[in-house]
Amino acid sequence: MDKYGQALLNNASKLDAVTDACGEITKLATAIVDEHSKSATIALLKRISESVDNPKYKIEVKRAAQLVNSSLIEFYGYSTIQGICKPTTDADEDKRTLQELLDELDALIGLEKVKNKVQDLIVYQKVQKLRREKNLHSTKNTLHLAFTGNPGTGKTTVARIVGRIYKRIGLLSKGHFVEVSRTDLIAGYQGQTALKVKKVIEQAKGGVLFIDEAYSITENDHSDSYGRECLTELTKALEDYRDDLVVIVAGYTEPMNKFFESNPGLKSRFNTFIEFDDYNSVEMDNILLSMCQSNDYVLDDEAKEKIHLYFEQQIASKDENFANGRLARNLYDDLVMNHARRVVKVDNPSSVNLSTIKAEDFNFECSEVGDN
Repeated sequence: MDKYGQALLNNASKLDAVTDACGEITKLATAIVDEHSKSATIALLKRISESVDNPKYKIEVKRAAQLVNSSLIEFYGYSTIQGICKPTTDADEDKRTLQELLDELDALIGLEKVKNKVQDLIVYQKVQKLRREKNLHSTKNTLHLAFTGNPGTGKTTVARIVGRIYKRIGLLSKGHFVEVSRTDLIAGYQGQTALKVKKVIEQAKGGVLFIDEAYSITENDHSDSYGRECLTELTKALEDYRDDLVVIVAGYTEPMNKFFESNPGLKSRFNTFIEFDDYNSVEMDNILLSMCQSNDYVLDDEAKEKIHLYFEQQIASKDENFANGRLARNLYDDLVMNHARRVVKVDNPSSVNLSTIKAEDFNFECSEVGDN
């Protein structure tokens, strides 16, 4: 067993202990290490998500879950996990028109600065392409982007939409999306990293290569020779394939700033830097309401009030683990489950019973506080 498999088992055992899971998490990790089980991987990812974002759990549970998540990524790599969890649907999505994709971007909740910046980029690139077709001078800036901000703020969603829009306006030949992490790019032997990077670039050509937490490539600072080898090959690819490849690097703001400061050659290949702000309480409300509406649920007024207060308090006390949109998604899952537990006891429930989430379905503690 390699060190990544052993680390996954060790961290899974720790998460078992702090959640009283009776060995279930370790069993899933063992199935992953021994058999590369797809079903076990999906089940473990679900347990991680529940542990990280559920407000009922203490901070030690969240930290243990995050360690398991990191170990799983190191064991598999992002691109492998993505393939396990979400089969590609690029062929189906290619049928959407430019206007439909622009509408999808505009429909995203919040992110006004991001949407304005992306829309400006699209307009600029579209006009430059038209100028080239008329033999007019045009500035050929690279298409590569840097997204900074906290988790759950829509960076991956926006990156996918950008790739499809760029295909629609003729800047990319395919518009598909490839997400990778350090594990997908770094090899364990000298000279092999360049080959891994070339393979990833070949897979991504014509579309978007999304590198989340890009600073992890050089996580051991300048002593990481494998990371430096990766950056050398990646920087070359950014220039060589700039006409039919968009590389989007993403991550927390401060580590990304330091990453670019220590790699000026890489930074010069990126023309556009976009900051993704955290959601405010109203935007969190709207994210949750959108999920409810999409699935034929409604919130009664008392539930809305309690949930808004909850989001306000979560935002007021947030730390680096604040999950933004993921917090809303996990709250939605809990509300739906609590609603089901309540309604199943009702004889012959009506459509109103089956669709209305009440305040009693919200079982998290909210402090009795006034307006801030």
